Amino acid sequence: MLIYDLNLPALETLMREWNEPAYRAKQIWQGLYQKLYSSPEQFSNLPAPLRAKIAEHCTFVPFHVKTYLDSSDQSTRKTLFQLPDGNLIESVLMRYGDPADDPQMATSDTNRRGAKNRRTLCISTQAGCAMGCVFCATGQLGFKRNLTSGEIVAQVMYYAQMLKEQAETVSNVVFMGMGEPFHNYENVMAAIDILNDGEGYKFGARRLTISTVGLVPQIRRFADEQRQVNLAISLHAADDDERLAIMPVNKRYKIDDVIDACKYYIEKTHRRVTFEWALINGVNDTPEVAQKLARRLKGLLCHVNAIPLNPTQGYDGEATDRQRAQAFKETLEQAGIPCTIRMRRGIDINAGCGQLAGAESQ
Repeated sequence: MLIYDLNLPALETLMREWNEPAYRAKQIWQGLYQKLYSSPEQFSNLPAPLRAKIAEHCTFVPFHVKTYLDSSDQSTRKTLFQLPDGNLIESVLMRYGDPADDPQMATSDTNRRGAKNRRTLCISTQAGCAMGCVFCATGQLGFKRNLTSGEIVAQVMYYAQMLKEQAETVSNVVFMGMGEPFHNYENVMAAIDILNDGEGYKFGARRLTISTVGLVPQIRRFADEQRQVNLAISLHAADDDERLAIMPVNKRYKIDDVIDACKYYIEKTHRRVTFEWALINGVNDTPEVAQKLARRLKGLLCHVNAIPLNPTQGYDGEATDRQRAQAFKETLEQAGIPCTIRMRRGIDINAGCGQLAGAESQ
């Protein structure tokens, strides 16, 4: 069994089955998530027979690193992991000095003081993706399978252990990697609960962001649970026909349905929603589109997080230039809709938004 798949109650149950004292579970839990141990041998506070039993029955590493790539400016690292069944997933570590560049900062409504020197992780929740967004390399790949909660957590722990060796820590986690998080709802929430646990990793909910293409029932469920986790919606078009052309999910959930679900979320949680927007030259980057979007979002507690399109092999659209992006932003802001234009990062290693494809050569 993968040890990261076990929450604290499950660990306690396992200890009872092994006729071990209940407090052993908490020792293991704190070793995993506070001391960031990555092997049974490191648990020196456990008796040797228990360490041997853990080694026999539990796996600590659910993947092996096929390769990793660092961007030319050294700000971004993309890691390719191979799962035991042969599936490949990618995760990204982004180092930020300027908080305005960080995707989590566009979704978080927490205090921005101390925002420099951030270490943000972009984590995958599925191998492949079933949503089929035409401009996304993962969507072009197709759906392989859901990741378990432990496989999601293990990506965070991999980077947390790496950063610890450099006297650094994870600042934020965004579920914006491969896959649609709300298509794997149960496992993603279980992973969040493990990361958020006050006796373990203690990772604050407001430092977590979930990005969805707009699965309406799950947005409403998420609202009902009233978590403090940030919510981002990949919108990318203000008209149903235009959105359907690039995002097949719009056939099932129209923009009005998504906006209504966001209104419900805001009413339930009093939290801001971020709308993500890949600026595609000549497609969705004109002042006219911005005006249409502003009318859609009028009155919502929201923010538009726009970024020029990142290139992928399967889509021939081009990124908006800086002048058009600025005009789009100004049009929204004149209509009372806050907007941030994010800087593209890791493009030279295909580590940007929409570029993760789980492949050894891209």
